[in-house]
Amino acid sequence: MDKKINFEKAVEILNDGGIIIFPTDTAYGVGCRIDDGKAVVKLNKMLKRPKDMASPVLFDTIERVEQYVELDSKTSDVANKYWPGALTLILRCNKVKVLRSVRGGRETLGVRIPNHETPLELIKHVDKPIIGTSANFHGGKTPYLFSDLDKRLIKLVDYVLEGKTNERMIASTVVDCTVIPWKIIRQGEISLDL
Repeated sequence: MDKKINFEKAVEILNDGGIIIFPTDTAYGVGCRIDDGKAVVKLNKMLKRPKDMASPVLFDTIERVEQYVELDSKTSDVANKYWPGALTLILRCNKVKVLRSVRGGRETLGVRIPNHETPLELIKHVDKPIIGTSANFHGGKTPYLFSDLDKRLIKLVDYVLEGKTNERMIASTVVDCTVIPWKIIRQGEISLDL
């Protein structure tokens, strides 16, 4: 099966409420459309994620990000400087547009635009952001390479798209922009002067 057919199949599965594994610029991600409540609940159960744990969400454009979260001038400047890239910003979200199961009941959402063609094209083709949590069971090892993926998880998802990730094996930096001063939750590939 060629790459185009694989990609089209992945888009079809996402649009039908499915869950897929896909490469990103950091590690392999697993996700679904953020507007599909059944798929989100299924994904959280599959990964054994606590109900109060928010899922990071991947976007393709800043314009789409602005439909879901509040971007002030400072966060907009940082986003424009580092996106696409390995920087996740935690921002106040539009609770009407973002399902409770995606945000873990919180009023915030972790968002980023990855620097990888596969998730960017998936989002563009389904016309919705997708959950982009690492493709591992809660507390498990982050799969930076295809060979790192847990075979049990591969059997549980609806589809797997293979591809290259960032082989430096470094996660995204996560910054909480809802507190003053901003707080680095996880130091990853990108270093910010806060």
